[in-house]
Amino acid sequence: MEETKGAKRTKRSQEAEAAELKALQAALGAEHAVVYGYGVVGGKIGAGRRSEARAAYDAHRARRDELVRAVRDLGGKPEASAAAYALPFAVKDSATAVRLAAELEERVAGVYSDLVRASTGDQRRTAAEALREAAVRAVRWRGESVAFPGLAERAATPSASAPSPT
Repeated sequence: MEETKGAKRTKRSQEAEAAELKALQAALGAEHAVVYGYGVVGGKIGAGRRSEARAAYDAHRARRDELVRAVRDLGGKPEASAAAYALPFAVKDSATAVRLAAELEERVAGVYSDLVRASTGDQRRTAAEALREAAVRAVRWRGESVAFPGLAERAATPSASAPSPT
């Protein structure tokens, strides 16, 4: 009887670890896409918001690197970045660059909400911090907020991940 309980616990912990690894890989994929997207934003954003775009780009690169380490720590092989990603709309000027930055942040917040759900301990705290940071940046870019960052976006799109590879 005791052996059965231990086996069930082990199976549950393996399932939880697999779910966390899957959510980490999704977050890593989203960060790859966001870093790409901020490259586009940086090319079109006006001078007045260029430093804000650079700070966001740097923050997402750091998050991406943290996620690579977290995936490896769980024994996974980190997902590689695609060569290019499809953007949700054409970025022709500073106004559409700002709109893209807000969209990127909202989408990555949705992916981090999944990671918060799938993880525990330090990883959950890190995911919640990343969700909060993305939500704050989205508000700054868009100039308005949503009640539950990372959740409203998921209802509006079939996939809350960042732009998809082309």
